[in-house]
Amino acid sequence: MPEQERPVTTRGDMFARWPTGAKLFLILSIALLPLALIATFATLRVTQIADTELRSHLRVAAAESTRAIAIELVGDMTALRVAVDALRADSGDAPSCARAQGVFAQQSAEGTGFVILDRRGRPVCGEPFPGAAAFARQNSSSVVSARIVDNRGLMLRLAGRDNGLTAAAYFPANFLAQISQPSGFAPDYGAALTLDDARLDLVRLERQTALERRESIRNDLGIGGLVLEMQVRSAPIGSPLLIAMALPVLMWAAAAAISWFVVDRLLIAPLRALRGSIAAYSPGDQPDPAMLSALPAQEIRELGDTFRALSRTVAIHEAGLAEGLVRQTKLTREVHHRVKNNLQVISSLINFHARGAKNPEATRAYASIQRRVDALAVVHRYHYAEMEENRGVGLRSVLGELASSIRATAPEGSRISIVLDVDPFYVTQDVAVAVSFLVTELVELAMTCAPEMQLRLSLKPAADPAKAILRLSSRALIDTDHLRGELRDRYGRVIEGLSRQLRAQLQHDPLAGAYEITVAVTGRE
Repeated sequence: MPEQERPVTTRGDMFARWPTGAKLFLILSIALLPLALIATFATLRVTQIADTELRSHLRVAAAESTRAIAIELVGDMTALRVAVDALRADSGDAPSCARAQGVFAQQSAEGTGFVILDRRGRPVCGEPFPGAAAFARQNSSSVVSARIVDNRGLMLRLAGRDNGLTAAAYFPANFLAQISQPSGFAPDYGAALTLDDARLDLVRLERQTALERRESIRNDLGIGGLVLEMQVRSAPIGSPLLIAMALPVLMWAAAAAISWFVVDRLLIAPLRALRGSIAAYSPGDQPDPAMLSALPAQEIRELGDTFRALSRTVAIHEAGLAEGLVRQTKLTREVHHRVKNNLQVISSLINFHARGAKNPEATRAYASIQRRVDALAVVHRYHYAEMEENRGVGLRSVLGELASSIRATAPEGSRISIVLDVDPFYVTQDVAVAVSFLVTELVELAMTCAPEMQLRLSLKPAADPAKAILRLSSRALIDTDHLRGELRDRYGRVIEGLSRQLRAQLQHDPLAGAYEITVAVTGRE
């Protein structure tokens, strides 16, 4: 067998099954999320603007420091060029050497110095310093070359023309730091000269935190490949920045949670409590006024008051209905009592007239009528007895009393034996009346065909639990001309009408002399 197709669940159906609190929290979160994103973006943008402004100031300061160092170094090397050219032309030109010494004399107190060497490495002018001779003798295609000395200072070399005289100058780091200091630059900064992989720190900028951010600028001095690098600290990734960035997200979450909490406490929880009170309501109860007055929302309290007023109205109406039902029950009992008395009066009148009959045929006619009235009276009496429990009419008692009544009103000289095998089934009053009349008609038909006869009456369960099989059998009901004549002239139409009233087909077994029909039952003992 193919498997039963499962219903397709859409996202809308899943969302509809969510609790109202979850829906509310989701909607508030989505509604407030753009505000949190805008606030976070604004914080980042402010940080970016601050970094851009700091980078602009750093660019101006780096350009000033680069210009100051370049002017100093170019001026000193120009003075050395003039002295070298003069001494190459006249090795005894003392004024040229003196002018060069005068230029460097201003920085000599800071540790600067120079020396001019001849082809053999002998000093011609100036004071030799460590490493000057080796640096001056190196072969280089550049007119001016540079070397960083163990992160202590800077040496510059000036090559002479035609491999003649060479000059070397030394500039300590503290001197370069003084001349490179920018004016009007407040933030702490770091400065360094770099040459390939070598580095000379002029001003150190120590790290304060592991997450410290820096802005840096590199400017080429245009002298021997030297580059000035300056750094400043930008806005650090510290607790203020983290708080500034996380605060909008926290405010978004807090706003959604607070809104959900307020709506849940003021709306959803009171509605849930009111729903529980309504679900537990039973006729006659009234909601607790203390519970309704404790509801925080005025509108929900009014709704609770409306429900309380409605419950009082329902209670009043139910009390009226119960009182009316009592009156109706009393009236019905009175009606049944009067009907029973009337049937008793009719039965007594028929019996009285039967005694005064002049011929046997009239007596038999009165007895036939008597049996039918008794059948109706029996059903009515048992229906009246079962009114309180409303289970229906018990066919075992009805058929038992009906059999006794038939035997009592049988014609003189007839010996009737009725054997009962009836299970205790309950039926409605209409079914009980039809069954009683049907049994009476069949018994009287049997008595007409054979005054001395034995009859068996049974009521057994059918295959359908709501049905039972009524069976009446006797040898007097075997198919004969007499039986067919009675059915045609007197009993057939009545029996057919009663079976139609029972909504079933009356089966006749002509060989066994049995009539069988199914009747609807309401239960059994």
